Order: sequence, then structure tokens, then C-alpha cells
Amino acid sequence: MEFEAFNVVESEVLEFEVGSGDDEDTRLDSQHPEEDYQDDYNDVRDDTVRRSSMTGDDSVSSSGRDPNLEPYEGMEFESEQGARIFYNSYARRVGFSTRVSVYQRSRRDGSIICRQIVCSREGFRRGGGESKSRRQRTVTRVGCKAQMTVKKQVSGKWTVTKLVKEHNHELVPPDKVHCLRSHRHVSGPARSLIDTLQAAGMGPSGVMSVLIKESGGVNNVGFTKVDCQNYMSGSRQRTLGAGGHQIFEYLERMRSESPGFFCDIQGDLENSSRNIFWANENSRMNYNYFGDTVTFDTTYRTNRYRVPFAPFTGLNHHGQSILFGCALLLNESESSFVWLFQTWLAAMSGRHPISITTDQDRVICSAVAQVFPRTRHRLCKWNVFREAREKLSHVYQSYPAFEAEFQRCVNVTETTEEFEACWESTLNRYRLGDNDWLNSMYDLRQQWVPVYHRDTFFGEMSITQSSDSMNSFFDGYINASTNMQVFIKQYEKAIASRYEKEVNADHETINSEPVLKTPSPMEKQAANLYTRKIFMKFQEEFVETLAYPTTIVDDTGSEIMYRVANFGEEHKAHFVRFNIFEKQARCGCQMFEFSGILCRHILAVFRVTNILTLPSLYILNRWTRSAKSGVLLDDRTLVLPYNSLESPIAFHNSLSRETIKFVEEGAESVYVYNVAMEALREASKKVAAAKQNGQGVTQSNLANGSDQEVNKSEIQINQLCSCSVGQIRNYRKQNFKNVAVRQRCPPYPLYKRPSDRSAPSSEFEL
Repeated sequence: MEFEAFNVVESEVLEFEVGSGDDEDTRLDSQHPEEDYQDDYNDVRDDTVRRSSMTGDDSVSSSGRDPNLEPYEGMEFESEQGARIFYNSYARRVGFSTRVSVYQRSRRDGSIICRQIVCSREGFRRGGGESKSRRQRTVTRVGCKAQMTVKKQVSGKWTVTKLVKEHNHELVPPDKVHCLRSHRHVSGPARSLIDTLQAAGMGPSGVMSVLIKESGGVNNVGFTKVDCQNYMSGSRQRTLGAGGHQIFEYLERMRSESPGFFCDIQGDLENSSRNIFWANENSRMNYNYFGDTVTFDTTYRTNRYRVPFAPFTGLNHHGQSILFGCALLLNESESSFVWLFQTWLAAMSGRHPISITTDQDRVICSAVAQVFPRTRHRLCKWNVFREAREKLSHVYQSYPAFEAEFQRCVNVTETTEEFEACWESTLNRYRLGDNDWLNSMYDLRQQWVPVYHRDTFFGEMSITQSSDSMNSFFDGYINASTNMQVFIKQYEKAIASRYEKEVNADHETINSEPVLKTPSPMEKQAANLYTRKIFMKFQEEFVETLAYPTTIVDDTGSEIMYRVANFGEEHKAHFVRFNIFEKQARCGCQMFEFSGILCRHILAVFRVTNILTLPSLYILNRWTRSAKSGVLLDDRTLVLPYNSLESPIAFHNSLSRETIKFVEEGAESVYVYNVAMEALREASKKVAAAKQNGQGVTQSNLANGSDQEVNKSEIQINQLCSCSVGQIRNYRKQNFKNVAVRQRCPPYPLYKRPSDRSAPSSEFEL
């Protein structure tokens, strides 16, 4: 079906009924004009491009195509968003701005099945009916016919059904294209920097000067000074919108229904810079099992109220994304992220993760360094690849093979020497040795190139896989256009969906048997130990050992060194050091350290040394079927040390954990239940007596010999959502400056030998 251009009044949203095509009845709606479209488009682009870059998914981005590719009729896209992103990228190269004009809905389910994307100068503005006193506006619509129409096919793909390339106006030169509306947006990292500079008292001119310097020129900033001024002005008025009360009602309801629910609010409730964090009981419990690696997910960074939604996620024993808590940040300054990380850490009992992944944001990185000094921090490499497409667009256009070589250099190299040699060779081949952005990324290579952090557990099954936890938990439920009124419903739907997927994975693991490919007792042992997905990965490595012969190259010391190489690929050999007495092996590929699953090289050595079952040292409980059936925490983490911050948050957390364990154990039988109830009655009497005799005395007072009383609201810091606004505000003014858990944890080894298990550590032990 072909569409004619419509002359749309600026404030109207028109709806037309049109005849059906051959496939189904449809409804045609006109979309918002350019002014309204810009915010919508930038939200979609910011959300979609971040999501595709973090996952390496080119279905929603044009990055998987030749950057110099021209649109043509019959061209296919995986999604409507992918088509919009591609056409806007094409428009940037050519020199015009885009907007959506009309779309077509299905009468069957109301979904959009056809979308028309036009030049921003399409159509004409109507002058009739406007007040004479209204300010005269610059003529921007000149009836340009350039457009691209995409239609959804039965296969689910979107196909270009109409394309008009000719414009009736002059195109914008490359050095001015950044001023066009559809190519301007204040990105997430830019917002963080602006918030920090604004908090320091810097005005729009000074902020723009810093941005221009940091970006390497005004053309690279991505927006104008007016956009910066508008953002800074809006940041003072940023709110949760009309749905804000629903957020607080939800937090209050959850706090009253679940004793393990945690929430905290930074700033006065009447202050526009307040930030909110919460974690439900299940998230906190999951962290005790799977909190070794964490992702701070900023994929869904901004909604239409410009309130960043930032969840903490991880991986469960099926390799599925799980939630460790969520935040709504109305201020993206460095101090806000520091507060968020400290509050999240308090909710997670002060237990630092082994590793954390974030995007490449200077403000976030600085906050991570302050709050998680012992945690291995890496940047999302897919975010780096996305930025490369922007910073090196001229290279991508001139050399289509560059992107594949660049990613191969990052992903495939297995030693630092190999990476550095490959990097230098690639830059020399494309004459990029003087490129400032590439040189800056090389300086940061230890933070994002996989070869530099293979010695740390991140839970990924392979170096080249995209980081699933970076985006997938709320994918399909929450995006840049989600408003606060529907946010909670979508949030709960995502939680329920993830829980159902975990239950299904548990069911598959328990009630079906995997197909064994060898008679080896080790494979059978792994099938009984691991969850299904993890076993499939182990089985893949195990079967490959048959093609990897081993050769002893050094047996003079206490360890034997083996050379392991695939048939026909002797030049890609790996070396394994093996202690036959302790049955310990270390491989240069460091797959076990990185993913927690043994590599084919170590398994090949086990095969030739007649080790028929997996040593317990190499079975990570977090990947097993029984990962969630053990003790939640070590007993030592339940004791509050006197040198920690004596916060009611810590008291509440400790009591909540013990209560959960007590309830689980007390419900096993009628006899145990009766014993548990009697114990609760006795405990209740003792607590009441203690409150009567020693009310107002904190652990800190006792340690210092002081009888100073504290305000009763201090005991209720974790009940903020159930207090009145006045109580919360008064408490904030009196007590809340900075919530943190400052436990001093000793250094820890990543993987401990069985004999070292008794060594004290408050970190995760793998």
C-alpha cells in the first residue's frame, strides 16, 4: 500500500480508516509532527542502539550492514526500529533529517504493521486557525517527497515497500549535519557529565567547552548548546511524573508484605534530585547464591521523564539473567552513583562481588572505583564496539572489512602479546596509528579487552559471546518510552516471566536426562551434577578432547607441563601445568577462571592421566543443580563487627536473613514447627524485655561506653516507604548523609583449594 503525504496540524493526532490489503484489515494513524517525534526518536535510538551494542545484536541496528549501504526497495530488517535507525544513519551520511509520518495498525491485534519514515521537510504547515499574536515560525516544511516505507511481512521481517530518494531542497554538508534535529541527542554518558559539572556550579557555556574538548571537536558532541541548556534547565525540574505516587505506593506495599524487602531514598522527598533504590527478598537471596559477578545495567537508562532506570543483574545456575536490585536516578552525578552503589552494597549485606561490568561512563567508573576497590571492574566491550562505529565511521565506510578485523583482534587473541601485536598490525594496515580515539581505547585496554581479565570470574560461557546479562532481564517489558504509570506493571511482569523461565529450566534439568556421547564416568558425573545448559557446555568441551592429543614437554619439577593442540592446528597449542598428586591443573586459556567450566585442554590432560571423575576443586556449586539448596550465608557474615558502620540497615538485614532461614527450617514437619513457634514466643519475650530495659542504646553506644540515645526513626531507616512524608523528611535532615557499609574485608584468592576453605573471607568463594 502506498501513502501520500499528509499536512498535519502541529498539535493534532489524526486517525484514518483505509481499505484493507490482501492480507488483513488495517488502520492508518498519523504520527506526531517533528517536534514531538524528536523526543520519541531519540528515546528509541538511545535505548535501541545501546541494547544492540551491548548484546552484539545487529537486528536492531544497521551496524551489521555495510556502513555505506544505500536503501533499496525489497531491503529487509529484523525489526521496525532497525529500519528507523538505518534510515536515520543513511540520512546523516546524505545530509538531511528524518521523522516518522504515518503508520498502519492491524485491526486484529492493534500492532503496527507498516511505518513511513520521511524527510523532516516533508509536507507543509497549516497557517489557518492560528492566532495572529502567535510567534511567526521559520518555514521548515517544503513538501519534500523523500521517504522510506517499511511493512511487516508474515515472516516477521520488515521490508522496504516504497523508497523515494530525491529531495526538493539543498542537503546539509557533513560539517553541519550534527545540527539537524534527528541527529542530536544528549546521550547517557553526556548526561552524567553534565549533571556532575552542573552540581559543581558550572554553567552551560563552561559545560559545552568541556564536552567539546572531551569529544574532540564540536562536531563530535552530538548536540548543540541549546540542547545542553534545555537539559540543564530540565534537570532542575526532573520528576517521576504523574506516576510517582504509584512508585511510592508500590514500595510501601512491598515493604509491609515482605520483611526482606529493602528500599532507600536519597535526598528529601520534595527535592528534585532524589534517587530511589529497592531490592525484593528474592533478589537479595539470589545474590547470596549468585552474587559473584554483577552487571550494572544502564541499557534502559532514560524513560520519557528522563529518569534513568538502572537494574543490577547477574547470572543464575542456568546462565539466565537474574535481578539483584533496581534504581531510579533523578540525578546522574558522581555522588548519586556513589550513593547508589553504597546503598546496594548495604542491601546485599556488604558482600563485594568478585567482578562487575558497566558501560563506558567516566562518572560510573569513578563511583565503582570508590565503592568496589577490591572488585574486578570491566567495561562492556559491545559498548566499545558501538562507539567505534561512531568514532570510526569514515574508516567503516572506506574499508568494509575493518569491523570484522577489529572485533577479531579483540575477541580471538588469547595472550596479551598476541593482542598487542594484532592491534598494532591492524592500525598500521589501515593507517590509524595517529587516531586519538583508538589510542585512548588502547590505553584503557585492560578494562575492556577480554584477554586482560580472563583470570577473573565473569560467568560467561565464552569470550566471544555477548553479555546476556547486560540487557536481557527487562528486554521486551521496559524501554525508553515506558512511563511511570505502567512501569510497575511491566516490572512485575518481567519478574514473573524470569521466575517462570527459571522454573522451566529446573524442570527440564530434573525431569529429563541428557544424551551422553561417551561411556566416560566423568561425562555421566557432570550430567548428574550440572544444570542442563551448563552440562551442554561442559559436554561440548569434553567431546572435543578426542581431537586434542597431548604431549609432555617438561616433567622435571613437581608439575608436568603438557602441550595440547588440535589436529592440524599445532601452531595454536595450549600449555597445561598439572600436579599429579593434588590433581590440579592450570591452562593458559584460563577458561575455568573466566567461566567456571573446565576447558578441553585440561580435560584432555585428565583423560591421558586416567582421572576418570571431576575433582571437587573444579566443580563450582553455582553451576550445579543444588546451587540454591545450600546455606545462604556463612555464619561469620551474620555477626556485625564493632568497626563497621552500626546502621539499623545492617541490623535489619542480619535479622531478616536469620528469619528466612528459621522459617524454612521450621516448616519441615509438625514437630519442628511446634518447636519453632515455642522458640519464637521465648525470643519475643526476651526482645520485649530488652527494649524495656535498654531502649535507645545502640551497639555503637555500648562499644564506646556511652548512654546516648538515638532518635526512634533511626531504627526505622529501612521502613522509609511505610513512613509519612514528614517523618521521612525529618529523618533525612537529621541523620541521612551517606549510607554505606564500610566493612574491611581481607584480600581473597579467586579459587581456593579445599584445604584453604577455612580461611576467613567475607567475599564469595568459588
